[in-house]
Amino acid sequence: MRRAWRNARKAEFTPHEFESPAGRNIYDTRRTRLTEWLNYGIPPAQVASWAGNSVPVLLAVYAGVISGQLPDLKRRMEAGVALPEMPEAD
Repeated sequence: MRRAWRNARKAEFTPHEFESPAGRNIYDTRRTRLTEWLNYGIPPAQVASWAGNSVPVLLAVYAGVISGQLPDLKRRMEAGVALPEMPEAD
């Protein structure tokens, strides 16, 4: 498997890209995709499902790399303050 992955990288990457650590092993591609999904704001439960992990395992591994969401989260929290009151249930 490693040989096939190396040959595929060599066939598709420029020499500079091939020598870089980018995608050096198959698992790098998985980690990159999961990190991107989390940073795009996809809910961890959905990412965990796609990855075949539990949410606790996913967050234990990837919590430190989630970034760039603070401005959107602040905006959403501030918008929540202005929500109308919900009618009381009878």
